Amino acid sequence: MKIVIAPDSFKESLTAKQVCECIEQGFSQVFPTAEYVHLPLADGGEGTVDVLMQGLAGEMRISSVTGPLETNVDSKVSAQWALLDNGNTALIEVAAASGLDLLDVSERDPAVTTTYGTGELIREALDLGVSKIMLGLGGSATNDGGAGIVQALGGRLLDRDGNELPKGGAALVSLERIDLSHIHPRCTQVEFIVACDVANPLIGENGASAIFGPQKGASISLVNQLDRCLTHFAKVASCTTGIDRSENIGFGAAGGTPLGLSLLFDVQIKPGIEMILDALDADKVIERADLVITGEGQMDNQTLQGKTPFGIAKRAKAKSIPVIGIAGSLGTEVEEMYNTIDSTFATVRAPQSLEQVLNEANSNVIRTARNIAATLKLGAIINTK
Repeated sequence: MKIVIAPDSFKESLTAKQVCECIEQGFSQVFPTAEYVHLPLADGGEGTVDVLMQGLAGEMRISSVTGPLETNVDSKVSAQWALLDNGNTALIEVAAASGLDLLDVSERDPAVTTTYGTGELIREALDLGVSKIMLGLGGSATNDGGAGIVQALGGRLLDRDGNELPKGGAALVSLERIDLSHIHPRCTQVEFIVACDVANPLIGENGASAIFGPQKGASISLVNQLDRCLTHFAKVASCTTGIDRSENIGFGAAGGTPLGLSLLFDVQIKPGIEMILDALDADKVIERADLVITGEGQMDNQTLQGKTPFGIAKRAKAKSIPVIGIAGSLGTEVEEMYNTIDSTFATVRAPQSLEQVLNEANSNVIRTARNIAATLKLGAIINTK
């Protein structure tokens, strides 16, 4: 029996690789002779570099760049990224330099957080001569529309007096003019692919500020302020490029980062999970599998919006392979998932604090996987009677 284990990470507790190991440990207690194939996944957010480096040959790099909050006493962070394809392709995550996990909860403030450090990583990749850049957008702490990236790559965001704007999303309200005359000369020479796991537009009730701002520390009033700032940024940007991006699908990802990128590059936005599944040749990996097990920290109907479990489940269903999902918790709306994922299981054993849930994630996944395997074995026994 071939079992492919293909989960995303459980945020703040287990990496995708660790989830694979836990699920195998639980299942092997019941099916010790099964063939277990690990396919740790990500959907373009945090963990993407690790996942692709496990499946592809490349060079891991660590760079000291500006963190998401430049006002910190030590604003520099050590950001991990990778060179693939003999140095021709750079793989970068926004989360590595501008991620929410880099800040304490008390420090989260999307009015001032910046993508400048992500721009510094892109600049380093350009300096090294790459011909392709793949950027994962998930997990950002920012809502600056990618303005920091523009600034890091030589663009100037100017107010009415010709002064450079300070970093952060709130400063965009004062934007009068964008000067791209001194951007990095190689911006026009690279293929730029953005891995995105959401379809939200830049602005409005489904935009970057309204949907993702609160988790980054924005109050209701700040959400409204930041939405106005991004609206203004999009308006000034359209005067520069001749293209209005305010309603573009996916431009609400990572606090509107695709808007800034579109000023510099010919950006291609692709579903993150599809890009990763193709890069790892997932269709070949799951060939002749008897079961695919996937999962993520929380699963509900939002999982169907381009998340990892939905992406791998679609590939498995196309080959008539059954799929089981394991999650830390299940949302209140899960009904639509059952059209793609045959059954889902939550791992939390009892009502408990978030701290307990995170601390017990390892044992919870192992126990749940073991119980699922035991149920499958019991079903086979009953079926033979």
